[in-house]
Amino acid sequence: MKRRLFLVLALGMCVLRVSSVTGAQNAAELPFTLKQVGPNVWAAISNPKSTTAAGANTGFVIGDDGVAVIDATLNGEADGSFGPKPSQELLAAIRRLTQLPIRFVINTHYHLDHTGGNAIFVNAGAVVVAHQNVRSWTHSENVRLLGKDILPQQKTAIEAIPLPTVTYDRAIDLHLGSRTIRVRSFPGHTGGDSVVLIPDAKVVFAGDLYWRDMVPNMVDATTDAWMNTLATLAKTEPDSTFVSGHGDVGNAQNLGVFRDYLATLRKLVSDARARGQSGEALADAVLPALATKYGGWEAFKYLARSNLLETDAELSGKKRIPQPAR
Repeated sequence: MKRRLFLVLALGMCVLRVSSVTGAQNAAELPFTLKQVGPNVWAAISNPKSTTAAGANTGFVIGDDGVAVIDATLNGEADGSFGPKPSQELLAAIRRLTQLPIRFVINTHYHLDHTGGNAIFVNAGAVVVAHQNVRSWTHSENVRLLGKDILPQQKTAIEAIPLPTVTYDRAIDLHLGSRTIRVRSFPGHTGGDSVVLIPDAKVVFAGDLYWRDMVPNMVDATTDAWMNTLATLAKTEPDSTFVSGHGDVGNAQNLGVFRDYLATLRKLVSDARARGQSGEALADAVLPALATKYGGWEAFKYLARSNLLETDAELSGKKRIPQPAR
């Protein structure tokens, strides 16, 4: 690959790989790698070798009478626009396995890389399900995150994303015949995050509450709540397979590794604040220590500094996070 351009949407909303390379090998690469993680449960892990790499991991569950898709992603194009290829390819992969109807697409949170492909599945007959805040935030907050330099085609694409028509506050159960899918609200990444549990397969789709060996987007994060969520999930689902929002599939131990990153981040920032540092000066002072332990993680050079600044803002009480509609 001659060039890998990381489009860090909205100060790290998602990492979309856009390649300028052409050629038969890359053109043939799917936007994701499909992994079976349980009986009739698949994770679609973003494939960086693809010219249309998925912006986030997704997946699907096949039940007795239908299919549930978890998250609907897109790809970034070189001109800054968004492409539906990952969701189109995911639908095609599902159709190679079953002709059962697509009943649900579950958005784990509002960020564009998890909702931008909703239309592909809605057009196939799915109902969009998400936490109630996702319905409020998908259009307005995604537009805000892209800032004053948002392109007209980006704003149009965001405002055309189909919103959830089934929403919940704390918990909702969905059914595919005899198969139950439990959707539960947990705080941390955005304030409107869902975890999707497939009990009979011992699989958990954690969305962006879990990143495997990768520095996360923290633009909307509340780190203390996030750490508590990770501890709870590891305790209550110790034997489950966890599908991350970004990075590879993992387990409860991997959740602990990611939690340690958040704990390290908070401690480094807290200690620096106690020394009277803040803002850019704090990031300059702390970044080398963070790099010593996590510099090898994917996206470190793109997102680590913003992680420090966002954590500083959080601990100082100055961080802006989305608020539920009233």
